[in-house]
Amino acid sequence: MDRLRELAASYVVPGPAGVAIRDRLRVSQADAAVLREVGLLLGSLAAGDLAVRSREGLAHDAAAWAARKRGLTGRSSARWAGSITRATQDQWALARRGQAAHIGWLRGQVGQIEARLARPLGAKADKPEGLVRGYASRVEWHAKSRRLQSLNQRLAAVEADWAAGRVRVVRGGRRLATTRHHLDEAGLSGQAWRERWQAARMFLAADGESGKRFGNETIRITDTGHISIKLPAPLAQLANVPHGRYVLDATVQFKHRGQEWLDRIAVNRAVAYRIHHDAGRGRWYVTASWQRAAAPVLPLEAALARGVVGVDMNDDHLAAWRLDVHGNPVGEPQRFFYDLTDTAGHRDAQIRHALTQLLHFARRRGVAAIAVEDLDFTDGRSREKHGRNKRFRRLISRFPTAKLKARLLSMAAEQDVAIVAVDPAYTSRWGAQYWQKSLTTPRRETTRHDAASIAVGRRALGHPIRRRTAPPPAHRSDVQGHRTVQAGAEIRGREGTRPHLPGPRTRCVLPGGGAKAGDQCAQHRSGHAAEHAFWQQDSLPLSL
Repeated sequence: MDRLRELAASYVVPGPAGVAIRDRLRVSQADAAVLREVGLLLGSLAAGDLAVRSREGLAHDAAAWAARKRGLTGRSSARWAGSITRATQDQWALARRGQAAHIGWLRGQVGQIEARLARPLGAKADKPEGLVRGYASRVEWHAKSRRLQSLNQRLAAVEADWAAGRVRVVRGGRRLATTRHHLDEAGLSGQAWRERWQAARMFLAADGESGKRFGNETIRITDTGHISIKLPAPLAQLANVPHGRYVLDATVQFKHRGQEWLDRIAVNRAVAYRIHHDAGRGRWYVTASWQRAAAPVLPLEAALARGVVGVDMNDDHLAAWRLDVHGNPVGEPQRFFYDLTDTAGHRDAQIRHALTQLLHFARRRGVAAIAVEDLDFTDGRSREKHGRNKRFRRLISRFPTAKLKARLLSMAAEQDVAIVAVDPAYTSRWGAQYWQKSLTTPRRETTRHDAASIAVGRRALGHPIRRRTAPPPAHRSDVQGHRTVQAGAEIRGREGTRPHLPGPRTRCVLPGGGAKAGDQCAQHRSGHAAEHAFWQQDSLPLSL
């Protein structure tokens, strides 16, 4: 019998700590030329500063940071130097976290291959003993032994970089850099690739400053939407207003959360801005972001006081079902579909649309919480775990777990809906076993994913997933009331269904063929004692 793993407790996910909004800039050709000049200059300074920071590694300290900032101030300005060095430090820290995750992944792959190489060919897995299965053939064993050597070499190189504090970052993206050698496959010309590469390497971002005018002195956006930029020292001749600033002809008007943004800049609270160019579409955008006070996390009991909407995430749709506080499904199952086979922008729009429908469904039903599985498929995508099953690995990689959860968390915070994360273990299996068949009717086909959404919701509410069946009542009077199985925790098999007992009462055998078929006195037949009980009336004599 397989040993079940211990389930983690459900919890309410904390809300987002930051806000970001974006709007399009309809710039003129003159404005675009100035922005491109400034972005390329600052981008080259940012690339050089990142190289210096990477070479310093773990020996970097506050004095080295100040030296880097002084070196950049003479070639740009003090404000731009501060923004560049801070962005460099954040990028180095992000690369370090990526290195740590990559080292963990490589060690896991090496451990899995070594364990399977140590097993005999064709050996089966033994879960109670903790033994994995062996490789199917000698050819596969030899190929995996060569892959083990390759992984060990990669692991040694990454561990050496980690020990030295050295990171490897491509400003502009490694994928776009390698696309330069496959332009025909990407459908790009050399000039088109060059424009995208320059746009990705530009630097036009400035952190906010509380107390300064409109919350940012480097990139300033007024309450009327006018944008002005502090020009670097080598490009001071491009200024069109005093104090070395350039005012764009284009204006910006944030539609989404515009009032919240206006409230911040009216009192000079910090707002960070980033201007970026989408070379593929030929458009300019500006993004405003700021931090918000952390909202208190709603207690789990308060979030589930009005029930919950259980959600099962799949590669093409969200399966949702509303449950009351007792864990009973209410209404009909809901499915919110999305398509993840197109471009990144299309996928993002599809996810946002599906989540909007889910949140509207929860609000209409008066539910204040949505239960989702706390999924993480980073380890499940490896070929060492699933072998040659490429179809299953590809299916797992299509699950938009990180993006979907991040979007759901930020959107739910604006709707005052709590997100409850539950352990995903056995939800699909037990949901299909205990709920799929019982909820399928001639007019409703309950899928495995619909049943899994019930399992997710019941686990969030603290109820067991397995259904309990009620025993038959002793009699049919109203005094009997409602009876449910309430077995103690020490009773084995308490979560199982009632055993199937054949007999006339269960209508599983024909009348007269049950366990008492040989007892003629127990049957209602003429001439037997059973016909002359005290509750039966004799026939009246004809002489009366």
